[in-house]
Amino acid sequence: MKLFLMTLSVLVLTACGYKPSSQYIKEIFTDTVYVEVKVDAIEPENAPFIKDEMNRLVYTRFKGQVTSKELAQSKIYVNYRGTRYTPLAYEDGYVTRYRVDVRVNFKMVTKEGVIKKAIHSRVESDIQASSLTSSTLRTDAIRVGLAKALDEFIGYVSARGLQAQKKKNNKVAKAQ
Repeated sequence: MKLFLMTLSVLVLTACGYKPSSQYIKEIFTDTVYVEVKVDAIEPENAPFIKDEMNRLVYTRFKGQVTSKELAQSKIYVNYRGTRYTPLAYEDGYVTRYRVDVRVNFKMVTKEGVIKKAIHSRVESDIQASSLTSSTLRTDAIRVGLAKALDEFIGYVSARGLQAQKKKNNKVAKAQ
């Protein structure tokens, strides 16, 4: 039964012309990518996380290679614009649940030109009365919000790649 379902899944995905998002991203980016991260001065501890996560996405989703600015054919500039907290629930005068609003601006220099995208992601999180665990939970919520923003950026680039591929296919069809 498992073999049948696996075979059916493969047939359905290949028969409908399914392509992974990395194929569409290749329409926008080249194989070598430079990543630069600027962070909010209030929360500089998030810079290594954003840089590492963006590099991981370049490797796994773009199937690309992170390189120096001089050698890169594509460039991604990530500007972490800070975080805003909104209390959602209180217990005995203490905030027990809050919303984290994370703002990130992306600028991409690619073979298609310069593309800019501002992303605003939201995460809701619980918090405890202890200041030590509150700080850890706060940092974790920011990182979840940043990861969501980076994933949204990947989806945006993939959609732009699909548009570029359709334009290319239309030009080929008109030339014939």
